[in-house]
Amino acid sequence: MIDISPSVMQFLLAFIVVAPLLGAATALLPAPPGLRGSGPDQAVLRHGVTVTGAILIAAIVLALGFDHDQPSRMQATTDISWIAALDVRIHLGVDGISLPLLVLTALLTFLCALYSYFKPPTGPSPRAFVALLLVLESGTLATFAVLDLLLFFLAFEMVLIPMYFLIARWGGAERQAAAWKFILYTLLGSVVMLLGLLLVGLHAGTFDMVALATDNGSGLSKSVQITAVLAIGIGLAVKTPMWPLHSWLPDAHTAAPTVGSVLLAGVMLKMGTYGFVRIVLPIAPDGMRTFAPYLAAFAVVGIIYGSLACLALARRGAGGDLKRLIAYSSVGHMGFVLLGIASMTPTGVNGALFANVAHGLITGLLFFLVGALKDRYGTADLDTLAGATGAALYGRAPRLGGLLAFAAVASLGLPGLAGFWGEMLAMFGAFDPAPGLSRPAFLTFTAIACFGTLLTAAYLLIVVRRVCMGATRPAAGAEETGPAPELADVQGYELAAWTPLVALTVLAGLWPAVLLGLTDPAVQKLLAGGKS
Repeated sequence: MIDISPSVMQFLLAFIVVAPLLGAATALLPAPPGLRGSGPDQAVLRHGVTVTGAILIAAIVLALGFDHDQPSRMQATTDISWIAALDVRIHLGVDGISLPLLVLTALLTFLCALYSYFKPPTGPSPRAFVALLLVLESGTLATFAVLDLLLFFLAFEMVLIPMYFLIARWGGAERQAAAWKFILYTLLGSVVMLLGLLLVGLHAGTFDMVALATDNGSGLSKSVQITAVLAIGIGLAVKTPMWPLHSWLPDAHTAAPTVGSVLLAGVMLKMGTYGFVRIVLPIAPDGMRTFAPYLAAFAVVGIIYGSLACLALARRGAGGDLKRLIAYSSVGHMGFVLLGIASMTPTGVNGALFANVAHGLITGLLFFLVGALKDRYGTADLDTLAGATGAALYGRAPRLGGLLAFAAVASLGLPGLAGFWGEMLAMFGAFDPAPGLSRPAFLTFTAIACFGTLLTAAYLLIVVRRVCMGATRPAAGAEETGPAPELADVQGYELAAWTPLVALTVLAGLWPAVLLGLTDPAVQKLLAGGKS
């Protein structure tokens, strides 16, 4: 690690949050003549790569300058009064909980911009696409960096409009309906969440998240805490998404362009679970303790429901869409994250945070791969991808097939890869929940979650067998065809965009202490009411 002065760290964090907005504004301006390349479209796509690359470099430098001996302490802080009448402050900071999510967001957005430079999305001019991508990045990074409840809400909402337009203007079939469903669900949830945030701030006399976490709910009555957790939790649960508030997700993923799906699954879903950890757990512990068994119950239902939906889509002849299947798998995987949070234990919450990052890496890779398959085949239909003659990826594009198999086994939680540790720690936390929670109930939830891991392995292995190895016989009603046409294997730009996700998935799986060493002290402090 490197020694960086506090003022430089402060500048780096502010730059990471603000620079994407400045980049979005300049993306809408005409490119200087000397920088147009082969045309204005190429120039603006290059601009997106440059801005997101600069933000990624700043995030890496911030991580290197972070004091890893004190990850529970807020670092790189900025605290400026903004709306004095309401005591709303521009309060930024980063600790061991938010730092991994900041770096993950910067990485995935850069990889999406790089991928789009070589494979521009089909739709209107790239100028608006790049601007929306950068606004989306700014809102997501701000969500993980701000330490004021009202600023958190503004950042939380800031991502909705860009994602709506990315789906509605650059998406596939049924994109308008999917975009409207996405925006309506998330906006309605956010309205309820705002009421809960205002309730907390007005009763506690401050909207500062650090001060509220230090009070650990002492300034809020139990009834206020219960009401606040219910209201805030609904808004966060929609974004997570938690069953049964998940139904917007499969449609959004199926219709979204490739980079939209990567960012939606890789970082936007994490905003909901991050809010549970950063706001609900420390600020309203008594209210959270009341609702924790219900949150855990919804989480395990989501695990089973998501897995069964994936099994139904993976069945031969079902006409299942691979993008839709991965979207439903996210419902199950985020169920493990919610189960860890509901345990209210350091082990469970650390598992939830680890699973957040692992899911971002693995599911981001999966959506990149499915996007590549859809570009090659013209469809993500599983029956078409399997192929009636058994000529599938291993024989036609072995590197692409190998990467898809790797991402699938990482997603099912193979030991040695990132997907294993988060889900295991979340179940360990549920196995021995916090005092005051019913252990028999949580043991039941743990058993159901364990069964969910078997279902997860089942549908992912079916996908690998069908897509990578091909169908053993034609699907019902399908006709035998001749030899399958040649299929392009992994291209250079695809390799550049996907290799970091593969490497980090292996690194996190083999060396989980890199991530847990950051999160554990911060989680311990958070659950102890701000005391290290």
